[in-house]
Formats: sequence, C-alpha cells, structure tokens
Amino acid sequence: MEDSERSSEKAFSNGDVYVGKFKGVLAHGMGKYSWSDGTVYEGDWEEGKMTGKGQMIWPSGAKYEGDFSGSYLHGFGTFSGSDGSIYRGSWRMNILHGIGKKQYCNADIYEGSWKEGVHEGSGRYSWSSGNSYIGSWKGGKMYGRGVMKWANGDIFDGLWLNGVRHGYGIYRFADGGFYFGTWSQGLKDGKGMFYPAGCKHPLLKKQYSSCEYDKDGKKLLSCSSLNSEERKAQRSIVKRSLSEKISIGGVLRSSGRKSHRGLLKESCSLSDSSTDFKHQVSSCTLAQTSEEGHNDSQDSNTLVYEREYMQGVLIKERIRKYSELSRHCKHANEFHADKLVKRSCMNVFEDRWSHYLRLNLQLGIRYTVGKITPVPVREVRSSDFGDRARIRMYFPRKGSQFTPPHDSVDFYWKDYCPMVFRNLREMFKLDAADYMMSICGDDGLRELSSPGKSGSIFYLSHDDRFVIKTLKKSELKVLLKMLPNLYHHVGEHENTLITKFFGLHRIKLRGVRKVRFVVMGNMFYTELRIHRRYDLKGSTHGRFTNKDKISQNTTLKDLDLNYEFHMDKLLRASLFKQILLDSMFLESQQIIDYSLLVGLHFRAPEQLKSLEPPGSMPNRESLPSDNGENSQDDLLQIPPNGLLLVTHEPSSSTAPGPHIRGKPLKAYSMGDREVDVLLPGTGRLRVQLGVNMPAKANRQLLHMEEDDSTEVELFEVYDVVLYLGIIDILQEYNIRKKLEHKYKSMRFDPMSVSVVEPHLYARRFISFLEKVFPELP
Repeated sequence: MEDSERSSEKAFSNGDVYVGKFKGVLAHGMGKYSWSDGTVYEGDWEEGKMTGKGQMIWPSGAKYEGDFSGSYLHGFGTFSGSDGSIYRGSWRMNILHGIGKKQYCNADIYEGSWKEGVHEGSGRYSWSSGNSYIGSWKGGKMYGRGVMKWANGDIFDGLWLNGVRHGYGIYRFADGGFYFGTWSQGLKDGKGMFYPAGCKHPLLKKQYSSCEYDKDGKKLLSCSSLNSEERKAQRSIVKRSLSEKISIGGVLRSSGRKSHRGLLKESCSLSDSSTDFKHQVSSCTLAQTSEEGHNDSQDSNTLVYEREYMQGVLIKERIRKYSELSRHCKHANEFHADKLVKRSCMNVFEDRWSHYLRLNLQLGIRYTVGKITPVPVREVRSSDFGDRARIRMYFPRKGSQFTPPHDSVDFYWKDYCPMVFRNLREMFKLDAADYMMSICGDDGLRELSSPGKSGSIFYLSHDDRFVIKTLKKSELKVLLKMLPNLYHHVGEHENTLITKFFGLHRIKLRGVRKVRFVVMGNMFYTELRIHRRYDLKGSTHGRFTNKDKISQNTTLKDLDLNYEFHMDKLLRASLFKQILLDSMFLESQQIIDYSLLVGLHFRAPEQLKSLEPPGSMPNRESLPSDNGENSQDDLLQIPPNGLLLVTHEPSSSTAPGPHIRGKPLKAYSMGDREVDVLLPGTGRLRVQLGVNMPAKANRQLLHMEEDDSTEVELFEVYDVVLYLGIIDILQEYNIRKKLEHKYKSMRFDPMSVSVVEPHLYARRFISFLEKVFPELP
C-alpha cells in the first residue's frame, strides 16, 4: 500500500508542478497542482483527476472552494469572482446548475434555482435599487407566475413572459389603488378593473390581508440559507415583501442534491397557469360575498372603473358605483345546481376521471401515431374510410407486449381512419414528432370550460396548437360519413376555412360509457392577444350575450357585434370566394348550425402611443444582464402602434400561420402583390386566408348602448388583425332538426331562428357576412 500510494513531487515539461500523493503514475489522494499560468488547485485527487473537496485559485483572483468530480466543478461550492461577485450553491460540470445564491458585483442578489448557468425555476432577484422579484424563471428571464415589488411600494402579482408582464395579474399601487387585468409584452392589453385608493372591496382586503403585510407593505417570511460545509438545511429569517402563496421558503436548500420538483412540493408552489391564477381570485370573491353587506353603506358612492386597453392605450372606460358592482358580483357568484349538472355531458366523471382521460388520450395518440408513421406514404383508398379502417388496442395498467405500463386505469382504445388523418396532418406539414410532443409531452393537456351549449369537454395542448373536443355519438357518425368528401375538399382547396381535423379517437373505461374525441387545429394559435371573439351564424333569435355575463374570454354572438370590417379589395374577394366554396360544400352534406368564428386583435390608435389615465403604472422592472447590471436596452418602451401592409419577402423571417397551407394573399393596395402585415413593435406576419388578415374595424353604436352614459368608447375606427374559421360543422339537418324548425317557426320569425334547411342556411350565412365585411366602393 505504501508503494502504491506515495507522496512525491513531479515537474512537467510545460512548467506545471504537482506535489502530493500518487497511485502508480497518477495523482491520487491529497495534492497540489500548480499550472504554469499561475492557476493553483489544492485538494483531493482520484486516479489523475480532481475529485472530492478542493480549492482552486486563478491568476485573476477568482477562487472556488467546494466539490470537484472528474476535474470539473461539480457538486456544491463557493465561487468568488475577480469582479467581486460571489456564487454559493450547486454546480454541474463547471456550470451553475441547481440551487444557489449569487451576489453580483453591483450588489444585486439572486437566490433560487439555476439551469445550465441561468436562472430557471423558482427564485428571488433583489436589485440594489430596492426592487425585488420572487417567482418563476425560464432561460434567465422572469417567466410564469411571480411578484415584483418596486422600491416605491408598487406591487405586481401575476404572469410573466420573457421578463415582462404578460397575461393576467393584479397591480397594487403604493397609494392603495388596485388594477386587475391582463398584459401583453409588458403593456396593459385587454379588459381590466381599476379600484382607486381607499376602496374597501372585500376581494382586495382578502387578497392582501391574507398576505400578512405590515404597515409599510412589507412582510417577513422565512427562507433557508446555504451551508457550504455540511450542506444541511439551516433556516434563516430574511426580509420578504411577497405573498405567502408564492413563497419559495424551503426551496433554497444547502444540499443541492434534492430535486427541484421535490423542493417545490415542500414549498407553496407557483401557478404558471393564468386560468389557475384567475380561479384563485374568483374563489376569493366567492368566499367574500357574504361580507359585502357590511361595506355597502360605506362604499355605495365609491367609483370603480372598468377599462379596456390596447397595447397600453386606454380605449374604453365605464365608470360604475361600487354598490352596483357588488350586486353584480353577488348575482354572478350564485350557486345553481342545474348549471352544475349541465356543465358537461361527461358529468359522470369526477376530477380523477378527467385526469385519467387526459392520460389515456396521450397514451393512445402516442401509440397510434407511432404505429402509423413508419408506414410508407401513399394515396388514401376507399378502404381507408371503411369500418375496418381502425386501430384497436387494450391498455392494461401493468402494460403488455404492445403497450407500456402507465399510471392511469385500464382502458380500450380505438383510432378511426388512421391513414386518412395521417395524410391530413402531412397536408398541413405537421411533423409526427412535433404533433406527439405537443399533445403527449410532459406538460400535458389543459382542460377548458365549454364555450357553448354542447356540453363538450375541451382540452388544449400545452403549446396551444391543438384543441381536443369530446363528441357525441351522432357527431362522430356525421364526421365519418362526410370524411371522404371532406378529405377531397381539403385536398382541392388549400385555403379552406373549415375546421382542420387531425385525429379521431375513442376511449372506453371499464364500467363507464365510451368517450369520443376529435383533434383540431387551434385557429387562435398566435402570439397576438385576441381581444374579441365572435361566433357568427347569420341568425338573430337568441343571438346575444347577457352584458353582465361578458368576461375577457367570452365568445360573443351576432347581435353583440358592433363593428363592420373594411378590408383590401383583393383580400375580401379571396375571403368570400372561399366562404362561398365552403358553404356550398357544407350545403351538399346537409350540414347546418355552422358559424364563422372571428378573433380580433386590435392595434392601438397611433396618435395615442403613451397616453395613460390616472392609476397607470410605471414599467420599472428590468432584467439582469449576465453580470447583474441593468441594461437600458432591457427597459420597456411603448412601441409604435398601428399596422402596415408590406410586400411579402420569401427570404424574410415571416412564418406561415398555424395549420395553413396556402400561399400569402395578394392585396389590391399593394399592386396585386403578395403581402405581409407589419406590426411595429411586434413583428412581421404572413397574410394568409383566415390568418393575420388586416382590416379596419368601424364601430357601430348598438341600441343597447345608447342610454349607457357611464361607458365611453374613445375611438370609432381601429386597425385590427383578423383570425377566421368555420366551426361546428357536425350537425346534420335531420328529422329532429326539421321538427325543431317547424316548432320554432310557429313561435318566432322563421328567418330569425338558427335551424333552417341547408340551402337557406348557407344563403343567409353569406348574406350576413357580406354586411359584416362590406365591399368598399
């Protein structure tokens, strides 16, 4: 042993020197290695590599003390940079990775999770200026749910994207005022509610009294510290200014070996979902409705402001008394058992069954796509539409020869017409791997509430590209019946506006009825915020929405539409040519009840780029650069607004719209050339039929608005970007619908009801849309 592990000194020809123990010819045990450039390592060695505890000092003055593995900084350690910065935490192969705390040379501090050298996961950043942020990070930027507190006392609690406010949030001003609303790219965008300072709304009280703020708006929470020697979790009390609900207390463990997923379970995890966040707020409202009566007398004359913004510009405001809003909140939060029963046609499923459905759907799609993809591409045959064109499989929980084990329950899977839908996906250039990752990835599917009366369950893929909807048996039969003709129509008309179908499946759970699903393209898959959604049929009976029930994401109806859209002559001609072709096809299939789903993205009037009303908030957040310094380039600026048609450039970075095959459209105003739409401050988008279509929205005053003196719309004409598609195409004009038509025709104007025979339905549909998109002289 003494011969195998001996102490010695060895000088190398390049000037390096090693003094310490050897095992054979390799450094092994304690030793000190000095490089010719002045770098020195002293610590443990294992078979010629730095492994164990050690200390390394560089000529620049930088110093690392901690764990090594395979000659890498790997494990837990403290790094002191030559610029005065200090990092104490986990490393992986010379890169900051895991849980750690870094103090930058400018006195900024980040404490939380790191991945590949950048902030990722949960963490807290404190600026030397006094600003602080605690919440989720991704790629070194604030991303997901988080809270920013500025030195002046303002607080924002909400969603972030790439370092700026993006999504739903609550802004509390230092003077006590609140703004509840949505943001896009750091600017208020969409509807919101402003409560002036002194308002005693119970929701506001609930939201922040539960946070246990002191008189200065500050809060004390505990946070664990890092211990470089024993690496055991030792707690220290630090000053916090954030909500208990989103704290990362217990996250910053000294071990660094515990998984980030496990740490989040110990702490109060952050919600990355705007739906979850808004649900928390609405839950607070519901819980506090019983208390509202105590404050009515005090706040009956308090004014609150319903506002709507476009890219930071106020375009609409409605002033309401708090007492009026209070009554509305009580009514909106009343519990109705019958509504709960009608919530879904799948009410036999509790939450756990819905969870099982999502897992089973992902397992089945992964299996089906994996099975059909290796089959050589060929033209579909008539047999591909037949009753035998099915893939069936049983998925036992423990797995089988053909299926993997899983965490759901045993289920039977059926895939309809797999070759047909495989070819449809390829028509729209959907890569099989991307398709599976979008729907079957680890992030899973999100369940949405049904926007209509069908009672269907809707799921949205994690990247928003696909919508999955449950079907009734009758709808499944209609789709299978029309599928051969629909396949031919889609192949012949690349610009069709009809819903894009990419898969048709069925799940059967033991003891539960069959559940049928269809996978569709999400026509609102865009980086732009959709400010309004309209479902337009051309009928008038019952086609309006109760004003008190309209929310940010409500899909409005024909009588709610108070705009007409003026489009470029050629763009409009292309649109109506395709609407006519699609309507004729649906008429030939005896389909009714379809509608044009229209999504509007408003562009703020250019002349009011930076106009803000009282109660506006500063954009004071800025992101740390790599050295922790705040870059002026990172500060938010309100971009120029409006839109501009420009000649399409194939070499430009414009990307085609989602699930769209057609070429860019031509515009009359651009000399019959293919065009893109340029959105200053946002990007350049390819104009295609139904996607990124520019127009002017001229506001028309509705009768119901004439007497509402408390609501002010500041503008009459807007630049808009339109997203269009024909949806709900699975209702045949069958005997039941014929009887419904006769019954309603005796009570109402026959032309006003939705249910009419297919030819009349198509004619009325097109006639109505011609009024919505009038032809310009």
